Amino acid sequence: MEFLKLVKEDKVAVVTIDHSPANALSSNVLRELSILLDEMETDEEVRAIVLHGEGRFFSAGADIKEFLQVPSGEEFSKMAAAGQELFERIETFKKPIIAAIHGAALGGGLELAMSCHIRLVTENAKLGLPELQLGIIPGFGGTQRLPKYIGTGRALEMMLTSEPITGAEAVKLGLANHSFPEESLLEEAKKLAAKFAQKSPLSVKAVIELLHTSKTSVYEAGMKQEAESFGEIFESADAKEGISAFIEKRKPTFKGN
Repeated sequence: MEFLKLVKEDKVAVVTIDHSPANALSSNVLRELSILLDEMETDEEVRAIVLHGEGRFFSAGADIKEFLQVPSGEEFSKMAAAGQELFERIETFKKPIIAAIHGAALGGGLELAMSCHIRLVTENAKLGLPELQLGIIPGFGGTQRLPKYIGTGRALEMMLTSEPITGAEAVKLGLANHSFPEESLLEEAKKLAAKFAQKSPLSVKAVIELLHTSKTSVYEAGMKQEAESFGEIFESADAKEGISAFIEKRKPTFKGN
């Protein structure tokens, strides 16, 4: 693994995203994550998983420069659908996955964290979906998962302003379970994972499966529409302006086309 580290101890696996400078979720990072899930799914020495980021961030989002290499909106939609499929697998994984978030979980980074079963944060962590600042939209399930946790109105405000909330706010809103000082976050996540690992794997698997029986065809249709819209908007002039402005570190000027 080039971008992910795996350490196993007492039936808890700690997976660390190590893709400096901001742990961007490039296609290679997501591919390695899929491979690790394959390995951990059948590993009897792993009963719970902690996911966190090396350095200053959990993950500051997708690899924006990689977007420029996508040839068409259709391919962009396919990329979104593939990311959604991976994150759906995480959300329904038979072993509990805890996201330990420090620094920032933005864009795809927050979408990844929201697909984990539980989120622990530092009080001053930044969590947000700033995609509209780039003239695009969330594409890895953000429009469907964020309202589930914090309600439609607050989710809409977060997406339309592109402004993040703090870890402390995330706990109050129900997006995260607990907040801790940064120096103790990872240890607290491992302690919680260890409690999960003591339970019968059969019972844990059953409870996780039962939590998702309420998912409906409406949810699936929403995910599909998100991926399609992700590609359609990518081809707009505003998306090109937003991505260029981000790379050039300037304020974008959107014209609605």
